[in-house]
Amino acid sequence: MRTPATADFMLEPVLDAGSSREAIGLGQAAGPGLNTRHGTILTLEGISVSFDGFKALNNLNLYIAVGELRCIIGPNGAGKTTMMDVITGKTRPSEGQAWFGETLDLRQMSEVQIAQAGIGRKFQKPTVFEALSVFENLELAQKTDKSVWASLRAKLTGEQTDRIGEVLDTIRLTHSAHRPAGLLSHGQKQFLEIGMLLVQDPQLLLLDEPVAGMTDAETEFTAELFKSLAGKHSLMVVEHDMGFVGSIADHVTVLHQGSVLAEGSLEQVQADERVIEVYLGR
Repeated sequence: MRTPATADFMLEPVLDAGSSREAIGLGQAAGPGLNTRHGTILTLEGISVSFDGFKALNNLNLYIAVGELRCIIGPNGAGKTTMMDVITGKTRPSEGQAWFGETLDLRQMSEVQIAQAGIGRKFQKPTVFEALSVFENLELAQKTDKSVWASLRAKLTGEQTDRIGEVLDTIRLTHSAHRPAGLLSHGQKQFLEIGMLLVQDPQLLLLDEPVAGMTDAETEFTAELFKSLAGKHSLMVVEHDMGFVGSIADHVTVLHQGSVLAEGSLEQVQADERVIEVYLGR
């Protein structure tokens, strides 16, 4: 049984011996301030969520390792969005445990606290400030004091400017830095929103159907981008495009009716008769 974290979220955990999470950790160290001594950055155990009697999540167990790139697939209504809502604090589970690292109890944290702790979420539809430039969008997204007075007095440090430059290069928008975000293509807006997460230095990225509506070239770049981010960050990618999943995923989780139906390599889950029946078809 864990000891609940206090307000500073830094207590040492007390773990049951033989925890199943120990077997899946990659042994990497997460960023400063997050205890991941067992190599696991996200733990969901026995998570259930009900809406008017309908169980959107049903005793869900999921473990994401530090630095892992995990793809989540499954039919509509499988519980993928609800799962991300639980992780980000938007929805509270009726049962189960949800831990970020070893000590942060996500059930006891607000959405703001969860974001500040290092979990970033990108929704399917890009949400950028279209009247502002690409650079200004990244500037606003940084982890800084967002009060009115602080914002009025804010001036970028050299380190912050350099970081924005690095992110612009990562998302291939350096030459569009001063272009209004509203003039970007759909795919470029997706990249900008990913950049807005990256400037916050998240340790876990939740990405919902990131290549929906993209061109083939943009999809190919997104695959390259995600593979380059894995290891530096942990990524959970919810996606229906099986070609894209195949290009990035080492490990795939299939959700169905709010529970994990199958896990393994893409080849393994594609060969699973249960997955074929409820999701892939013949």
